[in-house]
Amino acid sequence: MGITPSVVHMNEGHSAFAPLEYVRQLMHEDGRSYDDAVRDVSAMSVFTTHTPVAAGHDRFDSSLIEEHLGPLGDMIGLDHNGIMGLGRVDPQNSDESFCMTVLAFKMSSCANAVSNLHGVVSRRMCSHLWPWKIEKEIPVGHITNGVHVPTWLSGQMRVLYDRVLPGGWSNRTGEPEVWSDFEKISPGELWETHQSLKNRLIQFARVNAANQAQRRGENPEQIERLQSALDPRMLTVGFARRFAPYKRADMILRDLSEFRKIILDSERPVQLIFAGKSHPADENGKAILQRIFKLMQAPEFKGRVLFLEDYDINLARHLVQGVDVWLNNPRRPLEASGTSGQKVVLNGGLNCSILDGWWAEAFDGENGFAIGEGRSHSNNDVQDERDAVALHDVLVNEVIPLYYDRDDDDLPQAWIQRMKRAVRTLGWRFNADRMVMDYVQSTYVPAAGGVSCDLNSVH
Repeated sequence: MGITPSVVHMNEGHSAFAPLEYVRQLMHEDGRSYDDAVRDVSAMSVFTTHTPVAAGHDRFDSSLIEEHLGPLGDMIGLDHNGIMGLGRVDPQNSDESFCMTVLAFKMSSCANAVSNLHGVVSRRMCSHLWPWKIEKEIPVGHITNGVHVPTWLSGQMRVLYDRVLPGGWSNRTGEPEVWSDFEKISPGELWETHQSLKNRLIQFARVNAANQAQRRGENPEQIERLQSALDPRMLTVGFARRFAPYKRADMILRDLSEFRKIILDSERPVQLIFAGKSHPADENGKAILQRIFKLMQAPEFKGRVLFLEDYDINLARHLVQGVDVWLNNPRRPLEASGTSGQKVVLNGGLNCSILDGWWAEAFDGENGFAIGEGRSHSNNDVQDERDAVALHDVLVNEVIPLYYDRDDDDLPQAWIQRMKRAVRTLGWRFNADRMVMDYVQSTYVPAAGGVSCDLNSVH
């Protein structure tokens, strides 16, 4: 490509071979020694770790490393043990496999997690790499993820933004003052726009659910029912993401009798739209998905619970732009950041989430809803039971009453106020413009030799 980089940014350990290739290049083209090349490449390398889940950190056995990296070792003057040592916490431990994350940490000068809480977890996870440091001094900071506003903001909401936000706002989305006037939008106009997006989602869901039922060969009566599923007047909750077990897509179903009361309440009913995919090798994830699909087939829940197949960016857009509430209930602290809820915020939806990932630093008590109090139990079964109870409580005592509390114009004024606050307080913080500015100022400039780096001060 003819590009000579001044900074190498590794996202996840998957890309950790990049600095090694650059070391080889400097040694071959510039005649550098191995030690000099490693020092220079490490100084210009930045590493972002994205997962607190052990399975997300690739490990390879010795024979595989020899097969694929042996030739590189010959070119840079390292034998097999030298190459293996780069991917081991203890280079001398022959029983330790080669970890890509360890390699990335060793080959970088700046490292960061993707949310404040994830930074805490990451420092704890990788403390063995710096055994002489106390945990808070481990050199891993955080830069919280953000989403690309033009990709996820609906056209209808964009019209409102253009009218109340300053001219050129779309080029300054990372600045808090740009969003300060959002609360000037009239409640009726914001609610009408949201209802329009909600109706669009429901139409989209009906068509997709009916087409999928037809493809499965279901009877005509069922297909016809799906064509009129969901009710625009009902509180609509969305859940869409990978069906990894720790994300607990079926947590709301833990107590089916209580779930039935919530969904089928004659005065304040709730409807749910699920979407997502499971890894083909994840039997637990597939079982969760199958359970939700079977629930959709149950006669009592038909029209109130939908599972939409083939989760992709188009389906995601309809969901994040049209739901009233976005449900997120991972097992804390396993959600490194999460970004789906940030997309919902831009379009006026409210998050109801475990205090994990980005939501742990985003929730202020009035810009969405929190499930539980941010506590974690050492026993997963106890944790799941506790969180399921907390989810039920926040739905029954906060979310549902607030949504159905209407004025004489049928407007949920307190709900709309929370929508406004969510956009104003979260829109500027959790978007890609702010995120990239943080990376430039706190990692790229230091790695390029501009200033000293202290990621622990980044928020």
